[in-house]
Amino acid sequence: MIFRGPGKRGPILLVERGGHPLKGYWSLPGGLVETGESLDEAVRREVLEETGLKVKPLEMAGVFERVMKDARGRTEYHYLLVDYVCKITGGKLQAADDVARVEWVPRARLGDYQMTEGTRDVIEKVYSGASRKRTRI
Repeated sequence: MIFRGPGKRGPILLVERGGHPLKGYWSLPGGLVETGESLDEAVRREVLEETGLKVKPLEMAGVFERVMKDARGRTEYHYLLVDYVCKITGGKLQAADDVARVEWVPRARLGDYQMTEGTRDVIEKVYSGASRKRTRI
């Protein structure tokens, strides 16, 4: 999670997924961990690839499991998502890789976006301070 300005009070950066699964849905920047890559390295790489921003992960905000089924009810995708609060250290914001658009979204406008399952909940937890007791890296 990347907030505009200091602390965890300003607008948050959302990305619109440009590919399947979940094309057209808004979520937090991120993606897959490559073989041999640490979580810290994966966060930095994925955010840079998708948004053009260089970041430093500061704290773990939450862990979420997502299982997506196909039309027959069989598991098609199974993700374990680990969300981090990050600080921008450089770069220029732009949609890239598998992202169609990037936007800074104020908390009051989060309901205007069709988000992936669990995204709004984890964002609200961080805004409300619920992640303060989470692991720092």
